[in-house]
Amino acid sequence: MTNPTPAADRAAATDAAIRFQDVRLSFSGEVIYDSLDFAVGRGEFVCLLGPSGCGKSTSLRLIGDLLPADGGEVTVGARPPSQAWREVAFVFQSPRLAPWRNALDNVLLGVELRMGREEARRRTARAHELLALVGLANSGHKYPSMLSGGERQRVAIARALAVDPDIVLMDEPFSALDPNTRRRLRHEIERIWQQTRRTVLFVTHDIEEALVLADRIVLLSNKPTRVLEDIAVDAPRPRNPAAHPALLALREHLTQRFASLESTHLSEDDPA
Repeated sequence: MTNPTPAADRAAATDAAIRFQDVRLSFSGEVIYDSLDFAVGRGEFVCLLGPSGCGKSTSLRLIGDLLPADGGEVTVGARPPSQAWREVAFVFQSPRLAPWRNALDNVLLGVELRMGREEARRRTARAHELLALVGLANSGHKYPSMLSGGERQRVAIARALAVDPDIVLMDEPFSALDPNTRRRLRHEIERIWQQTRRTVLFVTHDIEEALVLADRIVLLSNKPTRVLEDIAVDAPRPRNPAAHPALLALREHLTQRFASLESTHLSEDDPA
């Protein structure tokens, strides 16, 4: 269950959807990444797990061509992000829905912005299918103010899928939701991934979330960020970590690693 080398080797041996090789990045003199290396295989669900402030979300910005690296190489399907951004879609912490558009039109918004209104009109039937896929088949006419927080995030997931991406980047998409809604949406996104088999890179600092969702967990350090472990999670789905001995052991291992990272971070902030 916790075997770093084979998991990393499997991703490297595949036609990787995403690859970071010796990536270096600094902001205002602070080193964020110093030789960051990891890969995501096509069709994998990989969770980037790490302490707050370690640069997890920054990695998504590099993949989406929203930020250049200082050195090393980021590739998306063996191409630089500037050439592959159309293969990528984002789901953010906030749904970021247009309040003046109903759910159906919000699903089509990404298509409209990328490909034009005519293509959006052609994909209307597909947008209805995606709303059904996320459990909102009868809610296309509703505006964001009429939807719950979880429903709004479902619309955001459907909007990401509407542009037909190869890769979905998810930046702590459930962090603002209540615990019960988070649990429901974890199961929903797992079901959607199993149906669509898109490559998913999912940023989280929630150990339980990573155990439930991931094929692999890439555990990141404090800054300057590097990969501490690359862990295959091969427990059968759907998962209940509390009822699975191997997942319980992995949860305990990751909890201890996090406690060590947090302790190191606090000592560096307050050396006295």
